[in-house]
Amino acid sequence: MAIRTVDFRSDTVTKPTESMRKAMANAEVDDDVLGYDPTAQHLEAEMARIMGKEAGLFVPSGTMGNLISLLTHCQIMGSEVILGDNSHIHVYENGGISTIGGVHPSTVKNNEDGTMDLDLIEAAIRDSSFEILYPTTRLIFLESHTRSSGGRCLSVEYTDKVGDLAKKYGLKLHIDGARIFNASVALGVPVHRLVQAADSVSACLSKGLGAPAGSVIVGSKSFIGRAKILWKTLGGGMRQIGVQCAAASVALQENIVKLEGDHRNAKILAEELNKIRGLKVDTSTVETNIVYCQILKGSKISKTELCKTLEQRGVLVLPEGPMR
Repeated sequence: MAIRTVDFRSDTVTKPTESMRKAMANAEVDDDVLGYDPTAQHLEAEMARIMGKEAGLFVPSGTMGNLISLLTHCQIMGSEVILGDNSHIHVYENGGISTIGGVHPSTVKNNEDGTMDLDLIEAAIRDSSFEILYPTTRLIFLESHTRSSGGRCLSVEYTDKVGDLAKKYGLKLHIDGARIFNASVALGVPVHRLVQAADSVSACLSKGLGAPAGSVIVGSKSFIGRAKILWKTLGGGMRQIGVQCAAASVALQENIVKLEGDHRNAKILAEELNKIRGLKVDTSTVETNIVYCQILKGSKISKTELCKTLEQRGVLVLPEGPMR
């Protein structure tokens, strides 16, 4: 008898629903590079509306969305971005901002809740009178919710304060909204309010919302116009992209309401795992759909052995760090 598989590796391992597959099969398409794909245009406009911004741009991935956004804000050589030391773009996106864009990262320590101290952000902003010596600070980069913190959400009050700080120094603010809809549901705050302070947002549709692929960058019309140049340069133009955008539109319509259930299940899982001897989960930090389980020192099993044993029993998980 086949073993039933329960996959807890990531919210990226979803399968398209029947309604998504039907929408993909029936999608009205045209050449998106030429600007004529109606399904892509509909999704981009809808995402801009939801986010409270003027325009949107569909991209293949969140990594590309972040890179395009950052480089659009930092087009002048010698630019610097302030970001968290555990942020996804700094740790998990191949250093693209430096290797491709020539942008210098200035890291600020991420707190356990995913925030960065405002005083430390302000201290990291370069004195423009020393441009001959230092890179020029042009952008502050936030992530919400934050993967490394276990899915903790940045409050709207915090994001507003970072936005005020950016404006004070004439900087731009970008939010990596890989799971921004999860944050919105968990906090009970509309998405457009969560990102109101941001000049640009990259929102992923293929994680908690379950679309097969894609993210949408949103911002002002002029920002998106500049971003499209980098979008084409980096290979983001995919012609008849309405097929994927159709599935993403279904995800927006049908799956946001399911996120609260995902969060509830994650909390239950965390509480039950915490009852197992040798394991520890800080249940107070489980705010959304990510659960990190720590293997306590002195345990008879390593994380590698635990992952292998669980897989043999049809439960898939991913190791994260030295002990979780």
